[in-house]
Amino acid sequence: MNILGLDALVFGVDDIQSCADFLQDYGLNAVQLSESGGRFEALDGTAVVIRHSDDPSLPAGHHGPSPSLRETVYGVRSINDLDAIEDDLGRDREVSRDVNGVLHSVDDLGFAIAFQVTCRRPFEAPADLTNSPGSAPQRPVNQLGITADMPAVPRSLSHVVYFVPDAVKGEAFYRDRLGFVTTDSFIGAGPFMRTAGMDDHHCLFLIQTPPHMQGCEHFTFHVGSGTEVMVAGTRLQQKGWTSFWGPGRHLLGSNWFWYFNSPLGCHVEYDADMDQHDDEWVARQSPMSADNSQLFLFTSQEKWMPGGPPPKKG
Repeated sequence: MNILGLDALVFGVDDIQSCADFLQDYGLNAVQLSESGGRFEALDGTAVVIRHSDDPSLPAGHHGPSPSLRETVYGVRSINDLDAIEDDLGRDREVSRDVNGVLHSVDDLGFAIAFQVTCRRPFEAPADLTNSPGSAPQRPVNQLGITADMPAVPRSLSHVVYFVPDAVKGEAFYRDRLGFVTTDSFIGAGPFMRTAGMDDHHCLFLIQTPPHMQGCEHFTFHVGSGTEVMVAGTRLQQKGWTSFWGPGRHLLGSNWFWYFNSPLGCHVEYDADMDQHDDEWVARQSPMSADNSQLFLFTSQEKWMPGGPPPKKG
């Protein structure tokens, strides 16, 4: 099964305008928007879709009241991959295809999942070039490393995190039925998993929680660098949205992060510079702790200039 990663996340919400404002301020492009919902895309076409929570086209909500994640859509390489998934999942659960050829089903934890020939498209965006003593300079002479108006927008849908009542059961489903690979795990909490068709450290993270907490904890899109995480997050704060956790850098996966509260019923993250792995990687197991969750974490201060009064905590 050539599952390439996440293509889209579909939410049922009550306040279309607030969610649309957040997603656009976050940096996604509203390619479709109306009173009934919208589609908001990153540079590669991966997306967040919002619809009214009572929209009959949405899968039933099993994971808490609206707003909530209602379906996770994975991209595959070809129609043949859709056929293979349909044949396998159809052995013990309902599967269906809609008029657009998207395959819909549920996982063993009750999360609605879907599969489509991927919507991902090629795109070009500048690389983060670093000049480091001891290695050849990456930026040409006179090329600036940062400017006030530099772009810092979502490039690709990265991963989604579920709170689940049985992480072992969830891991077994994604491994045994869909070919996912566990890259690392937090002991007693749950696994980080990637699809067999991708090399990112993870596109799915399952966290063991009490049953009443089941649902989406957060999702994130990749931006281009740690610098872009800082720039994008600062701009989102300036637009009035509240930081939840970060900025910082995780240990497992190595990715930069900055999480924000959102009107979508979950947190939303920026991430960058995630580790990549192949089948030779040996999964690690680490105790769940603050020290193992992040190598470092910044705390916000007001802007300051030399010679001014001491900076105040933000």
